[in-house]
Amino acid sequence: MLKEIYLEKIKELPEFIRQMSGLVILVIVIISCFFVLNIMFGQGDELVERMKIEEERIANEKKLSELISKLPSGILVTFDGTDHYKLTNEVYEQVCNATKLIPQRAIMGANFLNFRAHEIYTINGNKIDETFVKWDKDKKKCFAGFTVSGNNVGVNESITVSGEALSFLSTGIDTRVYFIKNF
Repeated sequence: MLKEIYLEKIKELPEFIRQMSGLVILVIVIISCFFVLNIMFGQGDELVERMKIEEERIANEKKLSELISKLPSGILVTFDGTDHYKLTNEVYEQVCNATKLIPQRAIMGANFLNFRAHEIYTINGNKIDETFVKWDKDKKKCFAGFTVSGNNVGVNESITVSGEALSFLSTGIDTRVYFIKNF
């Protein structure tokens, strides 16, 4: 009976008020659903943080790609006394940070100075476990290297060969370590 009285009073309200109240109730239900979903599945701050880091990484890669495209093709050196393109200190750091590749020529050159690394490299089928190119802020130099191991051929030994990256090879698309000084 009480229910019927309230239904009658609601039916007596003007059409505009009934429509507006229905719209308000619908909006409240939708907002509360999203609130509950955000509590259950939302990663708010963590997601925003990861997105900012990814955006910075993409922006840095874009800047480095622009730098690489402006460099002349050929050998880029960090020292005087050659006909090759000499890098300024600022560009040297940027090229170091942009470089990801160490070709086999640079690896073999560094291997000749470390007999055991050359031996493991040879017996494991010229397999490289890891390569790296890193800028040392304290020394203001670029260091490159690689790790070889004989795990796949039964030699329980791993050797890391590293040294200063003195020159790079610019292909116009990317840069590669050209010479590693490890003596």
